[in-house]
Order: sequence, then C-alpha cells, then structure tokens
Amino acid sequence: MAQLSAILFDIDDTLCATTEFAKLARRNAILAMIEAGLKAPEDELLAELDEVISEFTSNYEHHFDKLLLRLGPQAYEHRNRALVVAAGIAAYHDTKFRKLGPYPGVQKLFADLKRARMRLGVITHGLEVKQAEKLVRLDLVKHLDPEAIFISDQIGINKPNPKLYAHALRKMGLSAGQVMYVGDNPAHDVAPPQALGMIAVWADFGAKHPLGKIEPNHRIQSFDELRQVLREKYAVKL
Repeated sequence: MAQLSAILFDIDDTLCATTEFAKLARRNAILAMIEAGLKAPEDELLAELDEVISEFTSNYEHHFDKLLLRLGPQAYEHRNRALVVAAGIAAYHDTKFRKLGPYPGVQKLFADLKRARMRLGVITHGLEVKQAEKLVRLDLVKHLDPEAIFISDQIGINKPNPKLYAHALRKMGLSAGQVMYVGDNPAHDVAPPQALGMIAVWADFGAKHPLGKIEPNHRIQSFDELRQVLREKYAVKL
C-alpha cells in the first residue's frame, strides 16, 4: 500500500452539521417573518418553505420571495412585502454568523495533521462562493492546501461522478492509493472515490444516508475515531 499523503473531506454533514443548521436557520427566518407581519402558522410556513426549497433547490437565492408569492398578498396585508422578506433573510444570516461551526475535534485534528505534513483539502459540490464561505466560517482555510480545494461549481463536474475525484488526483499529482476521502453520503462520498482506488471513509454522523451494499474502507462516528484509524492503520504520527 502506498503511503498516505493526503486526506480530502466533504464539507456538508461531514465537517459541520449543515442539515441541522439549515433547519434552525429556516425556522428562525420564519419566526422573524411572522414578527414582521406575516400571517400564517409557523408549521404551515415551514412546510411551504420546504416545498419551495425542494422545487427550486437549496442554491436558489429567492426562497422567501417565492414563499410570499405562494401565500398571496393577504398573508402580509398592510405590510411592505420587501420588509417581510428582509426580516427572513436577516434572521437566516444572523443564525449563520452565530451557529455554524465545525464538529467537535475537527480543528484539533486538522492542526495536528498539518503538523504531521499531511496535505488536507476538500471535494465538495455546490456553488463556489457558498461552499467557500463555509470553509471560511469554519476557520479551516488555514489548515488546507490551497491546491487541494475542489468545488464542483468551479470544475463543472458534480458528485457522484468519479471524474470529480480523478480531477483532484491529477491536480494534486498523487495516485489514488495515496489519498483518503472522508464523507457522509455513501453513494456520493464512498463508492466513487473507492472505484478509483482511493481510501474511502464513511462519516456516519447520524446515518442521514443509508450505507446499503456499499462497503467503505473505514467507518467513523467521530473525528476522534478518524484520528485512531490514521494512527493505527496508516502510521500517521498524531
């Protein structure tokens, strides 16, 4: 087996609890919109917002505008529509500023791996500015190899296409056996890199995605467990 030279990570629900954060941020946004004059029950608004997100995708920039269009002007009667939308946007971003943070153990492990001269990076799908902002807010950029940050929107290849992982290997000048990939979605983060010969680690942080018949090289439930795998299986000095 080639010596492990680099570890690449998914971002969402691997380095941070993106799904739970998004639920909290959306709820706070709805509460702020109600306070600003939106007339509908909280649960009804959340359900309608979930539909908007499902139909227009999470990367769409005007979810709250679409929500008000669906509800009609009677839902914000005698209120300025723009102020109701702005209340939701402000509350969403305030939550982002306060609540988005890495999982326990991420910062310490990254610092230790960098000291051990391990190349660290990410392979993530999503909009480039949105995904880059997460890395900045998580305060992880200082640990990452600047040549090992791969965002699908910048490359034109999305998960689960193995070409995304092959692109990363070429750009880093490494063979598949030298690189570990850590992610939470077996179909996106385990099977594709593993098919190329990369070491695939399933971050089972709540099992949001079923494993099915996919068999990762390693399964972890915390970053302390990843630290242990790296020490015991790959002789990384941590």
